[in-house]
Amino acid sequence: MTQRRARTQPGQADDGLGPNSDIGSRLRALYGAVQEEGVPDQLLDLLERLDNAEKAQQAGTNKRNGE
Repeated sequence: MTQRRARTQPGQADDGLGPNSDIGSRLRALYGAVQEEGVPDQLLDLLERLDNAEKAQQAGTNKRNGE
């Protein structure tokens, strides 16, 4: 069995992705951009309302069970 070595461009480090190294770097850049985006206020509001509804439901369940 023979091993293949990925060829790299001069000045570039071998990232282990071989011919897909361009895809890997683009995915890393996209992931980094998504990480830097803020969470929209509407989504935060929706999550807070969901949290409150779950707490209210849990409190109602506890009262019915005599806790």
